[in-house]
Amino acid sequence: GSHDTMTYCLDKSSAVSGNESKLVKFLNKCLPCIVHPIIMKWSITQVLTVTEQLEAGVRYLDFRIAHKANDPSMNLYFVHMVYTTVTVQDILWEILRWLETHPQEVVIIACRNFDGLTKRLHNHLVACIKEIFQCKLCPRNVAPTLRTMWHLGHQVIVSYEEEVELEKHCELWPPIPYWWGNKTSTRALIRYLERMKRMGRPGKFFVAGINLTENLRYILVHPFGSLKKMTLQSLPCLKIWIKQQYPGPKKKCINIIAGDFVGNNDFVKDVIELNTKI
Repeated sequence: GSHDTMTYCLDKSSAVSGNESKLVKFLNKCLPCIVHPIIMKWSITQVLTVTEQLEAGVRYLDFRIAHKANDPSMNLYFVHMVYTTVTVQDILWEILRWLETHPQEVVIIACRNFDGLTKRLHNHLVACIKEIFQCKLCPRNVAPTLRTMWHLGHQVIVSYEEEVELEKHCELWPPIPYWWGNKTSTRALIRYLERMKRMGRPGKFFVAGINLTENLRYILVHPFGSLKKMTLQSLPCLKIWIKQQYPGPKKKCINIIAGDFVGNNDFVKDVIELNTKI
């Protein structure tokens, strides 16, 4: 999985998301030449495009969806502090084109956050998802084994973090739990993940996030840092942790593993190779 999948195309000229704190928005407004580049350095979590991620072996896409404040159109974008240059609809079509040339591949799309989405915009988004993927969507009453999905022609599982829409559409799956450590150090993140494992895995899909998270103190202590530098430093230790994991239904087993900068350090290869332990 890729954490914050769409941050490779954040808009450098974008306003700060309406979900961010008043302090961040105020500082960005007063000192844009200083604050905006810092925001960009700590917002970008991926450099591969969505097609490149799929080609690399990523099969879980983490979509943070938003509607820009004061935008009269129905256009929806992705967001991580700032908005993307591309729309959600364009990316869904891009995924469809890739799936059509890879008929035995299955992709999980997690639709989350929904910054600024009204009921009307939710209806619009779900209508787009259904129109684009059509019979490729796997309904939630289907047990999604590969054999079953291949037989029925399903290639897409969409989890949707909005209860009202879930009740209306059988094509949408419930939110997939994401183990987010919210840690700045690799050791603390691994301790968090091990603690979650001891509590026992959820019965269905779930994500172990191996992504580190900055905070204001960390940024001030590392004025020339970036999320990429922070991530690349942590990957050797996280690589060891990944290789120690086991997939499967047992209590301490792992399901989806999602990270930042997924093209680095054999992350995808290491996760896929865990299947040989089954």
